[in-house]
Parts: sequence; C-alpha cells; structure tokens
Amino acid sequence: MAPATDGAKAHGGTLGLGQGTALYIGSVLGTGILVLPGLAAAAAGPASILAVAAVLVLSIPLAGTFAALAARYPDAGGVASFVRRALGGTAARMTGYWFFFGVCVGAPVLAILGGEYVVAVLGVDRSAVPIIGFAVFVPPFIANWFGVRVAGWVQFVLTGLLISVVVGVVAVTFPAVDASNFEPFLPNGWTGVGLAISLFVWAFAGWEVGTHIAGEFKNPRRTIPLATGIAIVVVGVGYLALQFVTVAVLGDRAGNGQAPLVDLVETTMPGVGPVLIAIVAAIVTFGVMNAYLPAFGKLGAALGRDGDLPRFFAKGAADGEIPRRSLALTGVLIIVYFGLMLLNDLDLTGFILIHTSNMVAIYALGMVAATLLLRRWSFGWWLAVIATVMTAGLLVLAWANLVVPLVLAVAAVIVTVVRRVRRGRSWRADAAAQPMPDPVDDARPRVPVGASAAASATAEETE
Repeated sequence: MAPATDGAKAHGGTLGLGQGTALYIGSVLGTGILVLPGLAAAAAGPASILAVAAVLVLSIPLAGTFAALAARYPDAGGVASFVRRALGGTAARMTGYWFFFGVCVGAPVLAILGGEYVVAVLGVDRSAVPIIGFAVFVPPFIANWFGVRVAGWVQFVLTGLLISVVVGVVAVTFPAVDASNFEPFLPNGWTGVGLAISLFVWAFAGWEVGTHIAGEFKNPRRTIPLATGIAIVVVGVGYLALQFVTVAVLGDRAGNGQAPLVDLVETTMPGVGPVLIAIVAAIVTFGVMNAYLPAFGKLGAALGRDGDLPRFFAKGAADGEIPRRSLALTGVLIIVYFGLMLLNDLDLTGFILIHTSNMVAIYALGMVAATLLLRRWSFGWWLAVIATVMTAGLLVLAWANLVVPLVLAVAAVIVTVVRRVRRGRSWRADAAAQPMPDPVDDARPRVPVGASAAASATAEETE
C-alpha cells in the first residue's frame, strides 16, 4: 500500500489539473442533466431550485473527504485502499467487490440510457437501443486501452463540449424566461422538495471515481483538492442554471415529455432541439463512461495485486501502468450485464438499484475509514464526520435493496476464511518438515518458530 505522499514531491503520474478536473466533472455531471431538471421541476415546481442547491451543499463533505483521502493516500485501490488502512483486509475486499462487481452494473445501464434518449429524441425504432448502447461503450474503452493519459485528454475535450452545450442551452432559452412560472413557489409543499432532493442525490454521485486514479496525477496532494473544488463549482452552477431555465421557461410543462431538454430548446429554436440533444446525450454518455473505465481498470489491478482477484490481473496497478488485463475483465463483466439487461427486456430498475445500493455501501465504509485516517479535529476530519452521518442516513433508506452488497460481502468473508485455512495448512506443513532439534539445542529454535507464528498471526489480522 502506498504511503501518504509528500505534497512537495512530484508523483509518477501524468495527469495535470485540466485533465483531472475534466475527469471529475465527467464522472458527476452525467446523464442526470438529460432528465433530472424536468423530473425535479415536476416534483417541486420552482422550489426544485432549492433542492438542487441543498444537494450541492450536502455533496461538499463527501467530495471533500474523498479528495483529502486521495491526496494523502493515492493508490489504485481507491476507497478499498483507505478501508484496508483503517479497517483491515476483509472490509477492504468487501469495498473492492462492491465497486468492481456491483457499481460496474451501472456502465451498461448508462449505455442503454444514452441509447434510449437518442432513440426518443430522433424517433428511431426502439430495437436500435442495444446497438446504440454498445456503440457508445466502444470509443471510451479504446481510449482507456491506451492509458489514462489518452483518456484524460479525451475527457478534457468531451467535458469542454459538454460545458459549451450546457452554456448554449441556457443562453438560447433564457429569452423565453417567464417570471410568472415561479408562482406558486411551493406547489407541492416541502414534500415535493424532499422528493426532488432524493432525485438529485444520485446526480451528484461519482466523487469516489477519482480516488482510483489518484496515483496518475503529477502531484496528487496539490492537484486533487483543486480539481475537486473546481468540479464542485462547475457541476453546481451547471445544474442550478439548467434547473432555473427549466422552471422559468417550461413552467407546468416541465417533466411532461420524455426528453425535457428537447422541449426546452424547442421553445426558442424549433427543429434544432432533437439533433442538439441527441449530440448532448452522446457526449454525456461517452464522458461518464470514459471517467469510470480507468477507475474500474485500476481497481481490478489493485485487487489482483492485493490477492483479492487472481494475481494475473495485477499488471497495471502501479502508477503510470495501463491495467489492460483488468480492463478486459471489466469489458467481459459489462457484456454479461448487458446480456442480462437484454434478457430482462431492457427493464433497468433492478440494475439501477444494484448500482446505487453498492454505491451507498462504499460511501458508508469509506467515510468511516476517513474518520479514522484523517487527523482528528482537522477540517477534513469534520467533513468526514458530517459525510458519515449523511451516508448512514442513505444506508437506512437503501436497506431494502442491499441484497447484492450483502452477497458480495459474504463472498469477501469466504475469501478471507479460505486464505486463512490455506495459510494455516502451509504453516503446519512447513513446521512438520523442519527437523527435530537436538536435546542440547532445544531452546534455540524456539525463537524463529515463535517469530514465524507471530508473523502468521499478524498476517491473519490484516485479512
């Protein structure tokens, strides 16, 4: 496990502030911009703007905690590495499995959502969704096959395009703003605001992705907090601006259509909306996939390095290396999940719940680890404490959907038990192979044997 880095020293990575910020923005400012402004406006009316602001404020402790941990302990294992330091090997293995096998379900979900949106706005037959979804997956995978440096520049371009489009949508629709659409401000009461907040919680997820590629930054301790801070501002302003124009322009019509951004653009630019929003959907999907794939690749390699996956997948865990074997395994998992979704007639509800429940479990253990690793009473520690309380609440809300995280946790425990049994057998075999000491030297071999036993016990504690 990598020690905490010295902020004065350059790291072995290649990512600078621009690429890193783009990866953070891409992992958070995702498909939510396609549907959430309309859904939130339908739930809370003009007060949905307050919901966006509230979730933005609540996301700061979570994002800040992950930034503090990634800056101090850059490692390909990400949150699993932090948990290993604080809570031991079994808890770390659970965390790694939750992300690699559980959160990975979200990749094909994202691809299919992008395909659904393109089909809806262009009026193409729905049978094209799987083809579009698979096509969306291929370019980011190719970019990451050549390393995070290439993927970082690709993300920089994609994020620039996405921000330009968001600014463009706000600019072209702003002349249609109608102040009367802000009355009544609370049409569905504070219950509606609560529903809008619950919708936007998932729009601000993704801050943990950067922890897996922290070692790829030139100077993690300096760059990661800056990249996180810039990303929070950009994502927050982007969502607030879109929510404002959605409410101010569409009013009661917000959330009625399948593609609210199309309705928004059509108010001032008739005929342009569908093509423009199809392009936005493609950019968003490419961007999020391109941000998540290096995280899956690096985590898989770290799990192989730490013995939680076969050692074959360990290649690529070191800073600057490309985890192609782990990326290939990620591709296989995505194809399997993609096939299961096709068998389920593209009903994504269950798969989305698997994704989100694993995310909540990761956040919960990650924040507990942060309270143990960060210096007590420091600013980062207080952020971790606040985030721990928040994630505990999310865990309670998600309890009915925690079956898959529990199964993966049991698998992690089984791996621990098997490894301990094998280690015990190996130790006993080695002890049996040692020649019996002469009576005169009886006292001398006891020290190394005892030391070996102590070392074995220490190793078991790390499991």
